[in-house]
Amino acid sequence: VQLQASGGGSVQPGGSLALSCEASGFVLNHWALGWIRQAPGKEREGVACVSSHDGSTHYADSVKGRFTISKDYAKNTIDLQMNSLKPEDTAVYYCARDILIDCSTWFSGDEDAFSDWGRGTQVTVSS
Repeated sequence: VQLQASGGGSVQPGGSLALSCEASGFVLNHWALGWIRQAPGKEREGVACVSSHDGSTHYADSVKGRFTISKDYAKNTIDLQMNSLKPEDTAVYYCARDILIDCSTWFSGDEDAFSDWGRGTQVTVSS
């Protein structure tokens, strides 16, 4: 299983960044996929998830209306468009695979909900 994230960087508050994850080594439509993040001194948290059960998308309350997740089966990628970024969005972002086909545990705060995640990409939001 490989989950290679890219697209991080530094941006001012209110700016935008797009992250992309190339997934390989497994069948994408058998598990929920998405993004998690870890800020300094904090636990990893679910940010956005796309269900392989019904294609629905789900977001943490803190990013709803600002972030958009999408999955491209042809390219085997999971993308995250992040708009209106805030300093509290600063974190290392990881592309991850759930242990389930849906997103029911993605935001539970339990790291055991994620079976795999790749090397992260740093996102820094600062003026």
